[in-house]
Order: sequence, then structure tokens, then C-alpha cells
Amino acid sequence: MKKLLLATAASALMVGAASAEDVKIGILIGFTGPIESLTGHMANAAEEAMNEVNASGKALNGWNFVSDRGDSTCGDSAAAVSAAERLVTADGVKGIMGADCSGATGAVLQNVARPNGMVMISPSATSPALSTAEDDGLFFRTAPSDAREGEVMADVLMEHGVKSIALTYTNNDYGKGLAEAIASSFTAKGGVVTINASHEDGKADYSAEVASLAAAGGDLLVVAGYLDQGGKGIIQASLDSGAFSKFGLPGGMVGDSLPAAIGPALNGSYGQVAQSDSAGAAALIEMGKNNTPAWDGTSPYSMESYDAAALIMLAMQAANSTDPKVYKDKVMEVANAPGEKIGPGELGKAMELIAAGKDIDYEGGSAVELIGPGESAGRYREFEIKDGKYETVKFR
Repeated sequence: MKKLLLATAASALMVGAASAEDVKIGILIGFTGPIESLTGHMANAAEEAMNEVNASGKALNGWNFVSDRGDSTCGDSAAAVSAAERLVTADGVKGIMGADCSGATGAVLQNVARPNGMVMISPSATSPALSTAEDDGLFFRTAPSDAREGEVMADVLMEHGVKSIALTYTNNDYGKGLAEAIASSFTAKGGVVTINASHEDGKADYSAEVASLAAAGGDLLVVAGYLDQGGKGIIQASLDSGAFSKFGLPGGMVGDSLPAAIGPALNGSYGQVAQSDSAGAAALIEMGKNNTPAWDGTSPYSMESYDAAALIMLAMQAANSTDPKVYKDKVMEVANAPGEKIGPGELGKAMELIAAGKDIDYEGGSAVELIGPGESAGRYREFEIKDGKYETVKFR
């Protein structure tokens, strides 16, 4: 991970050679912390969008988009704010792709973005509280709210015949909001939540938390946590003690590192993650395979990261300005109908259409459709873990 952070300067050079027309875009996500196994793919996907526009030569005014990475840590809001302040005040970024986790995102929004008039488009902050946060029209997200995921998970559980669940969540804005959404949706459908308890990330021993969950019982344990820290620890401790053998896994628990760490005992567990089955999604997956460096388009929030970076650049083009206070008003316009539909690999075409005064409807890889307060309407991939892999059941 240290090597990834040290690659910041190199990644900036990769995206574009320095020139008088450089336009920096911050990539503010948790290169360290509880989702670090996902963020390399996310950053590379966002930088691929920048490379694509630069290669097209279609950006107005000779703009050359340059990546500037910052580590939100995901879990440490103070560190996220510090990284964002560096990006904005010292480095002079013109937009932020991020942050990633909900608590860090909310802190950056209120303490950095709003005071500085900076646009943020998060690919993965899903707390329902962000839907009503004061944002001065500066905050958007390409991932759907957890209010929607709670409904989807309740449907998945019911279709599996689950009558009761024990529920544990990581003790932050993301975990609290998601747990509340799951619990309220599940009970509304007649299910029983035997316990709804928080856990802290970064602990070496989760036996006490698991003992409480086991005492409450339930048909399975739903873990609304992070795959690289507390959520993984809860699952391992549950298996070690025999408390639970099957788990419900929301989006924060999805990534190849989890089944690799837990092993065959995770087979049979299931859940859902925000992801599209659109033609654009398939195209973006192929792009990731063929890119240098390669990235996995099926890795959670990589599609949304490509799309978030794309929307920032397209909004700048539509406004003929890199000033966030100006182009913020164009984000919803380029993301939604009317206009010619734009998918992955077509960013140069989109820039050309905008320059010619024509409307575009950016769909990207995640089937972007921004609703209400600038957030994705969302689509979910239901999965079951088989032979250490997240196998798709269907899309919802």
C-alpha cells in the first residue's frame, strides 16, 4: 500500500504531462484503511477516464486533465479533511472524485468543499444522511443511497426464506445508516431483527461482539461492515466459535480479498452490491482488462469512479469553465436526458458534441441517472459466494 501512495506523482505524469493548461482533479479515496483492497481499481478507473479525454484532444481551451491522489483513509475523518485541504489549497485541484466512505465524505463536504466552493462527486459514499446534507449544490454521487440497498437486501433475505437476522454494523455514518435501512425494510416485510449492534474497526479480537450476536440468535448474521477490517473480523470470529455459518453481505463487504481471507467457509453466503448490467458496464469491464495498468471493472465502485471523473470533465466542458462554482450547475445536465447517450470509451465524442452545442445524456458504466439531490437511482447485483467467487444471481 505504501508503494501505491508513493505512486501518486507517477500517476499524475501518466494522466498528462505538465503544461500551462493542466487541470488537476483530486482522487480522494482510502488508499489505506478498511476498503484499501478496492481503491486501487477505483483510482485507476477514474484516471482511465482522464487519459481517455486527454487522448481525444477534444477538451476546450487545451485542457489536460491531471490526477492528484489523496488518501482519505476511509475511516479517519480528520485525515480525510487534511488530505482534502492539501488537494484544494496547496495543489489547486478543480474538482474531487471522492471521497469514498460516508463519514469521511460528509466531513470533507462540510469542512473543505463548501468553504472553498469545491465540487465533489463520490463513487461510493452511500449514507442516506448525505441525501439531505447542506451542500450548496456542490455534492453529487454516482452510487445509490443505502436507503435503497436496505430495501433490496430485505427482498433478498425474504426470498431466501430468512425469518430472523442478527445484525452488526461498523460504528460510523455508513454502518449506522445502512443498518437502519436494512432493519426497517426487513421488519416492514415481517422479518425479525434479534439484535442490531455496532462493532469497531481495527480490533484484534471480536469474540465479545460475536458472543452477544450469538446470544440473540437468528437465521443468519448480516454484517454491514468493511471487508478488510471489522466485518472480516466478525465473520472469522463467528466461524471460529460456531456462532454463525452463513452471512448476509451488503456492498461494503464485497471484494475478492474477503473470500480469499476467509476461505471455503464463506461459500453459501450472499448479498448485493451496487452494480449495473448495462451494455456500458460490459464495455467498461473490457476497458479495464485492456488498460495499463489493468483494473477490474467488476470490483465494487470502479465503474462509479470512472463515471464520477467523467462527469466532472463533461460538466467543465458544458460550462466552458474549470471553476467549480460555475460548472457545478452543469453536472445534472450532462448526466441526464435529453441528449445523445454516451457510454465508456466515448468521452472524446461527448466532449466534441458539447463543444458543438449539442446535448448529451451520459450513462457511462454504471447506467448513470442522477435524481433528487444529485445521487444515482441505482441498480444492484445480487450474488452468492461459490468456490470463493461472487457469482451473480440476478440484477435488481
